[in-house]
Amino acid sequence: MTDQLPDGGEPQQPGLLVDRGTLRLALVVGGLVLAVLLGFGLGRLNPPPAAGGYALAPAGAGHTHAPGTGAHDHGGTADGGDPTGVGGLAVSSGGWTLAPLAADLAAGRAGEFRFQIRDAQGRPVTRFAVVHDKPMHMIVVRRDLTGYQHLHPTMATDGTWSVPLTLPQPGVWRAYADFTLVTDDGGQSARTLGTDLAVPGEYAPRPLPAAARTATVDDFAVSWSGEPGIGVTRPLRFEVRAADGTAAPLERYLGAYGHLVALREGDLGYLHVHPEAGPPTAGVSFQVTVPGPGSYRLYLDFQVAGVVRTAEFTLNVP
Repeated sequence: MTDQLPDGGEPQQPGLLVDRGTLRLALVVGGLVLAVLLGFGLGRLNPPPAAGGYALAPAGAGHTHAPGTGAHDHGGTADGGDPTGVGGLAVSSGGWTLAPLAADLAAGRAGEFRFQIRDAQGRPVTRFAVVHDKPMHMIVVRRDLTGYQHLHPTMATDGTWSVPLTLPQPGVWRAYADFTLVTDDGGQSARTLGTDLAVPGEYAPRPLPAAARTATVDDFAVSWSGEPGIGVTRPLRFEVRAADGTAAPLERYLGAYGHLVALREGDLGYLHVHPEAGPPTAGVSFQVTVPGPGSYRLYLDFQVAGVVRTAEFTLNVP
């Protein structure tokens, strides 16, 4: 036996009688729920950029330490280095490329360096995490390890970075872009890519200064202690003292009480570390892993009374 529909439509089997108005309502509600779920999922995959076009890093992603929190490094194969633990040796790594756009540079003349970070399809990347107060850290140094500069480019909406740059001497200079990408799945990828910048003129490379544990910068005496080891992580402690011998009142710079960069002589392999957390009651300590034997140049940035200074040291590791 079959049931006849009230409007004279086709009969249905017992138990399958459905009111058409109810069916339409169910379909509408289901579509709204599906749209909300899809929008939520897309929002998680593509978090909105923060002011200035930089995507703030979501909690729980790969590179999530707060500025100045804990010791870490940006070396190794994950950021464009070699298996011995250095970065910045290549212009491309893991599908990401540092692409210079303009660098009309002359010795001693103010210029500008413009570049993009591009993905594997050649598209400019625009989503970067703010790490240590900045979305992009750029280190520039001549290949004889002189003329160190720590710069912070700014990004336009099309993904073009620009930074004023003056290179005082002729020669080949190395520019390192140190940054953390925000990936499509909301994760992070820390990278250090490098490229050469040529300044015309007669190049007279300077020999690397002798190894030392002390340096003088303006009226400040800077010293370091510790025993670096190849392939092991050990602390290096830096102390900054004023002219009267008292501990200098260090201020936070880039979210920490100091900033250390180490470059290896020869291939200019890049090791970038930050200090341990906490106030500098007994100096500023960094956890450093030396990737292999050789000579390294250490650059310690520190800030006192609003002025950033750089102390430089040579480290020989047999």
